[in-house]
Amino acid sequence: MASTGFWPVKSRLKEIIDYAENPDKTTDKKFLDDDLWAAIRYVENDDKTDQTMYVSGINCPKQRAYQCMMATKRRYGKLGGNVAYHGYQSFQTGEVTPEEAHKIGVETARRMWGDNYEIVVTTHLNTDNLHNHFVINSVSFKTGRKFENHIRDHVELRQISDAVCREHGKSVIPFTHFYGNKKAYWIRNSGNLAHRDMLRRDVDEALSKCTNFKAFEYYMKSLGYRFERDFRYEHPSVIADGWKRAVRITSLGEKYSREAMRGKLVANQRLPELYVLITPKWKRAPLLSFEYQLRKAQQKDTVKLLFELFIEILKLCTGSNIQQADNRPLSPMMRAEVQKLDKYIEEYKLLCDHHIESPKELLSLQENLSAQIAALERERYALRLKLRRVKKPEEDAALKEQCKEITKKITPLRNELKVALRIEEHIPRMKELLDDERQIEMKHNGLTIKKERGYER
Repeated sequence: MASTGFWPVKSRLKEIIDYAENPDKTTDKKFLDDDLWAAIRYVENDDKTDQTMYVSGINCPKQRAYQCMMATKRRYGKLGGNVAYHGYQSFQTGEVTPEEAHKIGVETARRMWGDNYEIVVTTHLNTDNLHNHFVINSVSFKTGRKFENHIRDHVELRQISDAVCREHGKSVIPFTHFYGNKKAYWIRNSGNLAHRDMLRRDVDEALSKCTNFKAFEYYMKSLGYRFERDFRYEHPSVIADGWKRAVRITSLGEKYSREAMRGKLVANQRLPELYVLITPKWKRAPLLSFEYQLRKAQQKDTVKLLFELFIEILKLCTGSNIQQADNRPLSPMMRAEVQKLDKYIEEYKLLCDHHIESPKELLSLQENLSAQIAALERERYALRLKLRRVKKPEEDAALKEQCKEITKKITPLRNELKVALRIEEHIPRMKELLDDERQIEMKHNGLTIKKERGYER
């Protein structure tokens, strides 16, 4: 069983070849007798001697691989850009011997790149997983064209590696579907929730509480989704307000196929607790209700009030020790913000502590905190300059203690400034989400905004 991959190299070509041919990695004492090991170590600095066991060159001698590759680049005048490609082929622990691993690696590289490119193949023995390294010249010695590195090339390398492994009686990694993309990865890294993650969580909830496709469709609609294609089709798909395109439920993973979901729903029919289940309400307007109460209290529209409203809305999805969440009464876009609730509460606390009501007051707080931090940093810097000239240990200890005390004052101020800057970033996003939520609730409840007259009587 071998995994494969390769990537472009933009640094010096010699460094990557030296790494691949490192004798400390391509020889291992457990595969040699003591005399041979000592001999190899003795001659490892001799450039003219074959100092490694598992190094091979394809379309170039392994002792002069670098010189040959550079000669090809000079001949065609292509010395810039990607200088080479570095690949690997890693085997499962204990499945191959060093000889078998190297033989498979050479054959894989020959079939993949051997018709056009110079290659160095090495087998590294310094880890539990024996693995091959490929260093491929980026310029073809036949045509002078540079390797273009398409996605299909990575797929082809995997297919060739699997074919060679089967020919040598080794296992291969079974093909599995990949459910995700790079965009979702970066969304998760930034602390947000991707559409598919939110949908997967809601589908799991609906599957655990429904007994047939009709009930499942109603439950998903109550959570804020619309079916572009229902279960009369092979691949049902849903979309939510704010999404650009619909998502197939079957694309979420193998357990979300039509047959798998049907089996889950049929199994739920034997669960007695589902007969007393209260399904979510389709027509509901928690945001409009909150805003109506605030208008009755005649509270002004301030920054602090915006955070108070936003936090109270999100708390509907979290529930409490006494009362459960009200069947997630918000849209998927709003519910995705629940995971940031702790940050919003921290920001709201800062607004209350400093009695911030307007963006102007928030900006004034930021400037005040920045000025305090700058003054303390100047004071600490002056003490550190004195430390350079101090000669007595007592003075040194006293100055260091003063620096520590100043640092203790700076740290909370920096944290407050960080939260204040975060508030400034969050305000436009919160207003946009509340506006969208308000429009969704009005549409679901058949409400319209009354147009104001453009004239006076």
